Amino acid sequence: QVQLVESGGGLVQPGDSLRLSCTASGRGFNNYAISWFCQAPGKEREFVASIGWRHSTFYEDSVKGRFTISRDNAKNTAYLQMNSLKPEDTAVYYCAARPPSADWDRTYDTPSRYSTWGQGTQVTVSS
Repeated sequence: QVQLVESGGGLVQPGDSLRLSCTASGRGFNNYAISWFCQAPGKEREFVASIGWRHSTFYEDSVKGRFTISRDNAKNTAYLQMNSLKPEDTAVYYCAARPPSADWDRTYDTPSRYSTWGQGTQVTVSS
């Protein structure tokens, strides 16, 4: 089991960039799929991006071409590079981990399938 801590959020202007980090403690980070979800006030938690244990990636349509998910297993850390930020990207961003499963490529965007969550980091995009 891993534990997750997010960092890198902040207040930025539209068009700016941020890089979020998700650092894991515990064993076996390289065997987990890592995803980012976001939750805005009054809304449900929504999928943003995923990276599998074999480094395959998936993105929510609204962030394709703007966000990039990556991982550095030597540092037990996953990243979310967020470029061309928009006010509608404002939310608390959470990273989540799940062990390998045969249906991961069909359920990567389902929050209930993730066993471990970080505490979240606030991203605010405003002029």
